[in-house]
Amino acid sequence: MPVDNRERILETALDLFYARGYDAVGVQEIAEKSGVTKPTLYYYFKSKYGLLEQLLESRGEPFLKDLRQACVYRGDLKETLCTAVGAVSDFAGRDPKFAVLLVALFYSARDNESYRAVRPMMLRLQKDVESIFHAAASELGNMHGRQRQFSLGFIGLVILYLVMKYETGGRECIDISGDEIEALVHQFMHGIYS
Repeated sequence: MPVDNRERILETALDLFYARGYDAVGVQEIAEKSGVTKPTLYYYFKSKYGLLEQLLESRGEPFLKDLRQACVYRGDLKETLCTAVGAVSDFAGRDPKFAVLLVALFYSARDNESYRAVRPMMLRLQKDVESIFHAAASELGNMHGRQRQFSLGFIGLVILYLVMKYETGGRECIDISGDEIEALVHQFMHGIYS
């Protein structure tokens, strides 16, 4: 089944944004590499920013849905955190370019439109992870209103681990074993219980 123009444009934009960054890529280049005209690109997406928003929605929303389910606290903090890391790992393994691009966009300049596009998605991710720590507050005697702090630290640890694993592993995919997930969560929990 042939790929339609819309999907081909999205895929091309992902490849270009991933390789060179959102700001370094123009609409003309995306259109040419997609094999469509600029009017065709504008027909589907209205602008480069609209294209980025669609890319974030089509690739990011399924991930956020899976993560939200993984962050449901099941009475065991370690198990829930492992499930959450597993969801992130599965997503990054399925779509490593998009996962790395998502992180890069979030760490871009604050006045940049790409940051403004990705920020709501990343804030939702943070809130979902924070919900684990709110639900586990009775299990953690040292929580004392530090749910946000714990969620930010956990997210930072997981994201840095995934990105560095990708950067040092040949860039074909991000493959994280169950043992690695357990070790990562154990390392984090050791820090919050000490």
